[in-house]
Amino acid sequence: MLTEIRASWALLLGIGFMMLGNGLQGTLLGVRATIEGFETFTTGVVMAFYFMGMLIGGILTPELVKRVGHIRVFAALASTASIAILLHSVYVNPWTWSAMRLVTGICYSGLYVVSESWLNDRASNENRGKMLSVYMVIITLGMGSGQFLLNVADPASAELFILISVIISFSLVPILLTARPAPAFGDSEAMSLFTLFKLSPLAVVGNALTGAAHGSVFGMGAVYALQKGFDNDLVSLFMASFLLGGLLFQWPIGWLSDRFGRRGVMLAIAILAAGLCALATYWPHTNTWYIPLIVFTGGAVMPMYSLCIAYANDRLPAEKIVAASGAMVIAAGIGLSIGPVLVSYAMSVMGPNAYFLGIAGYFGLIALAVLNSMSRREITSQDVEDQAPALAPGPIGSPVAAFVSPDAEDYAQALAEDELEQLDEVEIQAPIAGPDSAYVEDQDYTEEDHY
Repeated sequence: MLTEIRASWALLLGIGFMMLGNGLQGTLLGVRATIEGFETFTTGVVMAFYFMGMLIGGILTPELVKRVGHIRVFAALASTASIAILLHSVYVNPWTWSAMRLVTGICYSGLYVVSESWLNDRASNENRGKMLSVYMVIITLGMGSGQFLLNVADPASAELFILISVIISFSLVPILLTARPAPAFGDSEAMSLFTLFKLSPLAVVGNALTGAAHGSVFGMGAVYALQKGFDNDLVSLFMASFLLGGLLFQWPIGWLSDRFGRRGVMLAIAILAAGLCALATYWPHTNTWYIPLIVFTGGAVMPMYSLCIAYANDRLPAEKIVAASGAMVIAAGIGLSIGPVLVSYAMSVMGPNAYFLGIAGYFGLIALAVLNSMSRREITSQDVEDQAPALAPGPIGSPVAAFVSPDAEDYAQALAEDELEQLDEVEIQAPIAGPDSAYVEDQDYTEEDHY
């Protein structure tokens, strides 16, 4: 794997700088909006436009890459994102900021598509999970480190906006100077959100609600912190603590879900996240244990995204996993766009405490969705044995890696062939003509298994 990492160092370094700038600008805009006197609900709407842009970018970018290639698209999107953040400092009003957040969301979503498909091309089936894990660690560290740059200059000035533009522009240098060719970009099958919902309602509903919670965390976190009286240093530490918690607890939670079953862990984590958010609502921020509490809260809040992705993969035949990834992006994008708007409205009516209470509410709904799913089909030990390993997409990350991978279809075909070989070894004679029939004998599949 070290060979592939060395071959992809330019891409990894470039995306690291991109996320450093992204981590800073999300918090900076929340702080600056409060300084400029934006209404809480208005700020929530402005922040939601970023996630709307991510949804659009995930749809548009694959076609752009097929037309002009990875490097040109990366350069164009990074340049546009660099320009957009500067315009925030020139025209300080909700209308301009909403438009620029939409553009920024399109750019960053496109950058995820380019980066992840590029890494998939560099990786093999044996090390793909490890490569994407390295990628997500870089993204998490970049976003977390960017929070602390808020203290470099006065948020009320234009200096931090200029700094973000410089950081984003610098991310282009290693990419444009790389001597290795960019990968080819092939077509892949698509799946509608409605089709995926029929196959696995819990995966779609859970992913949308998780997106709503994550969008609220990062869209309104800085606004909440300022309304609670945090200084800039504590705002930075507060936002970084969510990411640190996700980084620390992602793999242990994924391991638990592989070992003990996906839905049971999803239920436990949803209840834990809701409880920790409720506790954080009334825990005084001057207490020594406040930041550790936020770290643990982030550790419960952030991993739910990968659990939903893994659960969807468990419910689908291997040849449908690639197509389903695009539908999961749409589900997450819907939640990411709506979540901050609802929480910001609640904060404008109820005060800043509605921030954590709103996030707790989203996870409460996830717990109810899991309980509803469990009531439709009993969990057996074989469910756990047949699960695919959980992969960590990361914080508000992008599961588009499988959807846009140049060799994703070959990867899915290899998985399918491997499953057929396993069926032959145990001498199972079930027909495999239907899309789900190979699973009937192996998993005691029923019509309610979708849930």
